[in-house]
Amino acid sequence: MKLSHSLALTLPLASSWATAADLSVKFELPRLNVAEYHKPYVAIWIEKADQAVAANLAVLYDVKMKNKEGEKWLKDLRSWWRKAGRDATMPIDGVSGATRAPGTHTMKFDGARHGIDKLPAGDYTLVVEASRESGGREVVKLPFSWTGKGKVDVNAAGKDELGAIALQIQ
Repeated sequence: MKLSHSLALTLPLASSWATAADLSVKFELPRLNVAEYHKPYVAIWIEKADQAVAANLAVLYDVKMKNKEGEKWLKDLRSWWRKAGRDATMPIDGVSGATRAPGTHTMKFDGARHGIDKLPAGDYTLVVEASRESGGREVVKLPFSWTGKGKVDVNAAGKDELGAIALQIQ
């Protein structure tokens, strides 16, 4: 009897956990055959239909430079900088991180912590921007519709500084 009573009290809690939206972004930084290679700075964010920032997910830059010197190059992430960066105080807890080497990387974001659970139903765009010192800059956009529940699975690919990009929301 106690087991069924405990189970009856636990199931509503477990079902509310199951409805939390978790977001995963998989992105590729291609290995480029250039004389001078620097790891790119990368910004990942979600925009609303009006192109306003709905959530900053990640800003990857040289966080270990002396005197926060890496922050002065964040403006090279021009799209992110104009929309969210110039008003941000760096580092942003849970958003800022170190640059990544060439290869495929997966970043997972908790829906409650990053505001995904609070996004109203509507059309959004995941934006991934990469900029590399002595290199190029590229922005890839992945439009998606969010109903507030369910799954989203969207893919795109860059041409130069970014390779394959995949967005999953569960």
